[in-house]
Amino acid sequence: MSAWEDYLSEYLEEILIEAEPLQQRVKELGQQLSADYAGKNLLLICILKGGVPFLTDLMRQITIPHEIDFLAVSSYDRGARASGGVVRILKDLDEPIEGRHVLIVEDIIDSGNTLNYITRLLNERHPASIKICTLLDKVERREVEIPVDYVGFPIEDRYVFGYGLDLDEKFRNLPFVGIAKT
Repeated sequence: MSAWEDYLSEYLEEILIEAEPLQQRVKELGQQLSADYAGKNLLLICILKGGVPFLTDLMRQITIPHEIDFLAVSSYDRGARASGGVVRILKDLDEPIEGRHVLIVEDIIDSGNTLNYITRLLNERHPASIKICTLLDKVERREVEIPVDYVGFPIEDRYVFGYGLDLDEKFRNLPFVGIAKT
């Protein structure tokens, strides 16, 4: 048992994605994005807070010029293990996106409701394109159809935390993704 597992034994059922394969997949996504967006005015929009570690590692792997911005939304109440369905904008973008190639960087997609709301909101601002890159994708939880262009890992419907994903606002610092004890 690693030091992390010992420390987290109260919360962690098992490690779902170890740090090494996680970083390898982020590197692959960075290479793909560099090729797909070559010569384009790329703007990465990170969905706070969970997307920060993914964004940070991903942008280091992207070898073309790009900019970043942040959008904070909430559809979960503190302590909740499922979305409440109502999306609130907590922090809007700092810069206009008109004419930009926007890539939304998200930690996890489950129901799709939050990203559906975000993409509709951003489309009203007339970007050149909007695509979505998510670290984790819970396809079986989808309530609304949302096109996901880049996926790190498809996962089953389990409550996960680590690598940006929180468990009651804690454990975002973990270098792996774990399944929470229920």
